[in-house]
Amino acid sequence: MKTIDEVLVRMDQIVAECKSNQSRIGYFSILYRQVTRRIRDGILVREFEDNPRMEKLDVLFASRFINAYDSWKNGQKPTESWFLAFEASKTSKYLVLQHLFLGINAHINLDLGISAADTMGTQPIAGIQNDFNKINAVLSELVEGVKTNIGNVSPIFGWLIPLAKGRDEMLLNFSIQLARDGAWKYAGEYHGCEDRIASISERDINIARLANKLINPGKFLLFMVKIVGFAEWKSVSRTMDQLDVVVKKTQTN
Repeated sequence: MKTIDEVLVRMDQIVAECKSNQSRIGYFSILYRQVTRRIRDGILVREFEDNPRMEKLDVLFASRFINAYDSWKNGQKPTESWFLAFEASKTSKYLVLQHLFLGINAHINLDLGISAADTMGTQPIAGIQNDFNKINAVLSELVEGVKTNIGNVSPIFGWLIPLAKGRDEMLLNFSIQLARDGAWKYAGEYHGCEDRIASISERDINIARLANKLINPGKFLLFMVKIVGFAEWKSVSRTMDQLDVVVKKTQTN
């Protein structure tokens, strides 16, 4: 894939596959497809500091998810961070937000820093920081929209979000802001290292640990997850349809 339009075609295919197969990977795919659409629209109106470079970044970034998904579907082993997210999608015992955060964890904490560094090549990594932050801002905006409207598919979690008063991410031990900051730090480390394969392997091990914390959040949070999950919608395709409505609405507001 060389263009963002080619990425969107493949994302449409993945969303359709997930809906047909009742795969919970579809939750992240719905969200990420909208992120990609938002970046595409921003490029068209020249919203970024370097719009051709942003398209290159977006294609490299999306390709890491798509390649990981294709590898897993074909019985091959992607990075451990993605493997844990994909394997978790096989069971209904995790919340919609857990599935979303598992995907975001792998994609932001591992893939984004690599993609930013690969986009810059031998140029200073600092040159892409503003556009790097804009991708994260788009994702954060859409995730906030999902959380605000999560009551549509997860009634109890929707009730808990207002009570958390901005601390809702603590309910699942995951912070998108911390992920963004860590991803930028890693982009600089990866950009300057000599053995990039070893660097990715080491980073993947650390990010997989975060994935395991999302999957096994501790006794109290696990108890909360079970209570919240009891009332969540059980139909994957129906949940995907509602998430699609939510993320599109968030972008237009």
